[in-house]
Amino acid sequence: MTNPKRPGRWKPGESGNPNGRKPGSSEVGKLRASIATHIPDIIAKLVEQAKGGDPAAARLLIERVIPPLKASEQPAPMALPDGTLTDQGRAVLTATGAGDIAPGQAAQLLSGLGSLARLIETDDLAARIAALEAKHGNKP
Repeated sequence: MTNPKRPGRWKPGESGNPNGRKPGSSEVGKLRASIATHIPDIIAKLVEQAKGGDPAAARLLIERVIPPLKASEQPAPMALPDGTLTDQGRAVLTATGAGDIAPGQAAQLLSGLGSLARLIETDDLAARIAALEAKHGNKP
């Protein structure tokens, strides 16, 4: 039955087709159920093959059990110089070129400097607008 407050919507937990297809009754569901009964034997055979030197079997087992390693960068402390954002950006690029920091870290630092520049611009514009409004007697 539809919800009178929201026409065309079903109540939570109420099916739009209560006599519809049962879960697991599709061809794919039947195939999965058939395979599921053989899983222990399949795994045992894969382990046996991997122990016998089959690299494909070993790889399949390892890929399913051990998550892939992800590259990670070690943090590298870096002191940015006092001065303009341009000076700080140049320092980041120089450190990257010298191998002091990884390129991924440099990209993040430059992105942070870009975000900081936009915040500074926004603050500067807000201050200028407030000064103009005060000069012309408008309330902020």
